[in-house]
Amino acid sequence: QVQLVESGGGLVQTGGSLRLSCVASGRTFSSYNMGWFRQAPGKEREFVAASTRSGGNTYYVDSVKGRFTISRDNAKNTVYLQMNSLKPEDTAVYYCAADRLLVTNTRANYWGQGTQVTVSS
Repeated sequence: QVQLVESGGGLVQTGGSLRLSCVASGRTFSSYNMGWFRQAPGKEREFVAASTRSGGNTYYVDSVKGRFTISRDNAKNTVYLQMNSLKPEDTAVYYCAADRLLVTNTRANYWGQGTQVTVSS
């Protein structure tokens, strides 16, 4: 069982930056692949970024490549999403997720409660 708590969301202007954090409970964080997703009003939840257990491999949706970076610190049970050059279309609730399998779809087993990111134009 893994519990995930996101933080770091907020209101930022276009072109600004935010860093989201997701802290996981338990002592087996390093055995889970991690991912970030987002859901805008009226839209389905979509994949944003994923990291393998060691952080050695990362994956991104095309719309955030070159702007967002996923990273993790297994000693702190934390995964991060650094978001730069933010755009209004990045506005959404951001969720982190964990699974034994690669986390690139919404079938992941464990989810946080989400953190709101709003980018003003």
